[in-house]
Amino acid sequence: MKPEPLFPGFTVTSPRTGTEYHVFLSVPDPISEPGPWPAVVFMDGDDQFRFAVEAYRTLRSANAVRPLLLVGLGYGASYTKPANRRLRDYTPTALATEPASGGADIFLEFLAETLWPALAARQPVQVDLRGIAGHSLGSLLVLHALFQRMPFFSRFLASAPSLWWNDRALLCQAGRLQRSGRPLPARLFLGVGENDTPSMTGDLEMLESQLAAQPFPQLEVISRRFPGRDHYDVLPECFAEGLRRLYA
Repeated sequence: MKPEPLFPGFTVTSPRTGTEYHVFLSVPDPISEPGPWPAVVFMDGDDQFRFAVEAYRTLRSANAVRPLLLVGLGYGASYTKPANRRLRDYTPTALATEPASGGADIFLEFLAETLWPALAARQPVQVDLRGIAGHSLGSLLVLHALFQRMPFFSRFLASAPSLWWNDRALLCQAGRLQRSGRPLPARLFLGVGENDTPSMTGDLEMLESQLAAQPFPQLEVISRRFPGRDHYDVLPECFAEGLRRLYA
């Protein structure tokens, strides 16, 4: 097993917004682990992708997950830089106090119609088991991607999701889909540090209770609490456990 080192693989531009995204890749060795491989795209690639790569390599060395193509999607700019558009791309609804927010639907369209074909043209990508992963605001986007009438992805890793956004509007979105009675053939991993804020842990409990009270047909939900971890140091463990439970 000799995955290539983390490197910026290519850039791709959204036709709707004109934003240029930087795509980082961790690719299995095509000789010892020939493709096609399931691909997992991680939000906040500029800042968080290294944690995903480290977690995956540890899991692979223990033969705990199948070979995966890891994709980090970033902006070529960290969280606080003007070129970083996570507040626009990862939020399903707009807030008056954040005029650039609410672009998640356009971003999901970009992932399915622009990023994935560009990725498949460069690497042998397995057509099923498409994964999406994120932390905090990134995992709000992950859950928005799940609660669609026809989700593009089938594996969802949500680390400490920011369910507080817009008065927990994501819970209402999930509720509308639940009432439709549609099946949701997917696997969802939810994780949070036990020492995260009461708001973060409490909101996640609300989502878990809502999903348990009216389960989606064909949706498998896996939840974990990480002792001694808070919002900032839970990410490596949550990514590792999420990959293991989604792709064992």
